[in-house]
Amino acid sequence: MRILVSADMEGATGVTCPDDVLPGGPGWERMRPLFTDEVNAAVEGLHRGGAREIVVNDAHWSMRNLMAERFEWPVTLIAGRHKDLSMMEGVQGADAVVFLGYHAGAGLEGVLAHTYLANTITGVWLDGVRASEGRLNAAVAAEFGVPVIMVTGDDKTVEDAHAYAPKAVGIAVKDYISRYAAACRTPKWAIRAIRKGAAEAVALAGRREPVQEPHRIEVEFDAEHLAGAVTVVPGVERVGERRVGFELPSMYEAIRCFKAVTTIASAAMEEAYG
Repeated sequence: MRILVSADMEGATGVTCPDDVLPGGPGWERMRPLFTDEVNAAVEGLHRGGAREIVVNDAHWSMRNLMAERFEWPVTLIAGRHKDLSMMEGVQGADAVVFLGYHAGAGLEGVLAHTYLANTITGVWLDGVRASEGRLNAAVAAEFGVPVIMVTGDDKTVEDAHAYAPKAVGIAVKDYISRYAAACRTPKWAIRAIRKGAAEAVALAGRREPVQEPHRIEVEFDAEHLAGAVTVVPGVERVGERRVGFELPSMYEAIRCFKAVTTIASAAMEEAYG
């Protein structure tokens, strides 16, 4: 049994502000071990539940955040950027996926809530439904026939996951107070809960029938010029003053187009007047 752990950082306990997750700063250095320990707890739990091959994809920012030297159980770590499926690299051939350290989507309540870009994007919709990174990535997984078996993050993240992965084990390691504040569980509590939840979640693993169908994504920005900038991507059209949309035959194509849109939008912002 092969299980993928897609590991984001904003949903780890103790993380409440940008400095905690921006690579290179003291806050990030302090949170890296806590983040890694949560991933390691998931790996341990998955092994105890019967998984024999575990792949961890570092899915946050530079995708070079996890500290490999802290892993205590056998694991393959995918580190670095420019991966074919970005946050979902490694889902190919997996029997299940865990979303660890995830967060709520842009425009919604949640600690450091966003979708791909820290700011700039005010909302994303997948097939007409407001979408977090979790919902987008779950659709990618479904196309490969891979179920989401566990989601960790703040309570808003777990609530969001109930809609796109209703059978998945949900572990809230902190409760939302504001975008930059949370009631955080202790790291030891989070580790125990994640380890236990992961061991139970293995029972939900097992490939499903792949679901390949057309998907439509719409993206809303906080500035008008960004909607214009991203229409250089073929098939991306304006559907409002600050909103664009596109439809593609598969989620694989749709998520790659979405990444192109966010990359261009990020490059189209000026430092002072973005």
